[in-house]
Amino acid sequence: MDTRRVQRGPARIAYAAWGHGPAVLLLASLGRGAEDFFEVAPLIAAQGFRVLAPDPRGIGDSEGPMTGLTLYDLAEDAAAVLEAEGTGPALVAGHAFGNWVARALSACRPELVRGVVLLAASITQNLDPAVRASIDGSFDPALSEAERLGHLQRGYFAPGHDARVWLTGWHPPVARMQRAATAATDQRWRRCADRHATLYVAAALDTIAPVPTEAALREALGDRVALTVIPDAGHALLPEQPAATAAAVVAFAGRADAARHGRAEGPAIPRIGA
Repeated sequence: MDTRRVQRGPARIAYAAWGHGPAVLLLASLGRGAEDFFEVAPLIAAQGFRVLAPDPRGIGDSEGPMTGLTLYDLAEDAAAVLEAEGTGPALVAGHAFGNWVARALSACRPELVRGVVLLAASITQNLDPAVRASIDGSFDPALSEAERLGHLQRGYFAPGHDARVWLTGWHPPVARMQRAATAATDQRWRRCADRHATLYVAAALDTIAPVPTEAALREALGDRVALTVIPDAGHALLPEQPAATAAAVVAFAGRADAARHGRAEGPAIPRIGA
């Protein structure tokens, strides 16, 4: 792993990089950084890809204005990484909240995207209040470790998985910035599958983003979307099933290239997993 930085106006974006080949850009969840991909990224890179994982503003060495932003500003931060690397269009994968940044990048910089992967992604912003409470409680410093662990287990992790791996790595000011940026953004970013071939990677036991129907995917994202379901995983997904997550991204890379060049075959939404 190599660590690099790129300047974009008043913002400086630090990112981790692995491997060589076509670019795969990985965007982290709400209030979390590139370290979430430290198991997944090397597995993807080993299959012949240049894997890039930026830290959002406010995490690590990434910094910049934290107010007055939209999702497009966060997407342009990610675009700066791709432009600095000069790798050509990337397969862009966003985990949880990162899926919204990935979709915004598809909208505002389509020339930098060759396909989109949504990992345990909420395709709407409508959450059950109890689920929202577990999300907020997971990184609330006023709560005890036991209380936070309970929220993490209920909201993010499948039964039998150790939620303690996510007791650290949370950045509440970043989460607040990301939520405000989302609220300030128009709606044109949503339907990424109208612009790029898209893979939705569902976690079978996800309580925050339950496995969607194919009809719901089409309605929310567009017609060019495929679905795969990873068993024995919750919304956290990455620490629970890193090998399966990496395999899903790698398998889709070739399909995205084929779709981009008009060679896609088969039904609009094949179910890749079970």
